Amino acid sequence: MLISGGKCGKPKTIVHNPNMIIGQYNYNLDPKKRLTIPTKFRSVLAEGAVLTRGIDGCLFLYPQKQWDVLADKLSKLPLSQSNARSFSRVMLAGAMDVAVDSLGRILIPDYLKEYAKLKKSVVIAGLFDRIEIWDEERWQKYGQTTDTQVGDIAEGLKELGI
Repeated sequence: MLISGGKCGKPKTIVHNPNMIIGQYNYNLDPKKRLTIPTKFRSVLAEGAVLTRGIDGCLFLYPQKQWDVLADKLSKLPLSQSNARSFSRVMLAGAMDVAVDSLGRILIPDYLKEYAKLKKSVVIAGLFDRIEIWDEERWQKYGQTTDTQVGDIAEGLKELGI
């Protein structure tokens, strides 16, 4: 989001980033492991996308440009640090290039479907620069836990300027 104006008593205008990925949608994984991507998200995936293991038991779907930025950062992590090697392995070895087909679907490979414990009902959540794909039941459990802690979580983020 960009803010412009505000000089000489004029009101500020908020201009939204058209590539920002936000929102929550419910879809079904079909028997062939294809998942429809919300129409709103398809344009940011048009130049390619990468699907990988996420954090908290979900999958991350990155537009190619965002993936390239993340992969570059991962390549600069120190090999001498165990956590850096482990995180790189999770993100990179589990990654797969995916394409959105003419009907707006992506194919979820078996190993990623199993990792995220995806069944039929799936939640697709936009999180600014990536899409998270959750099994609906896991998403609901995660949400219930997080909802009760949101005040404490927000308090802890004050030091980050949020």
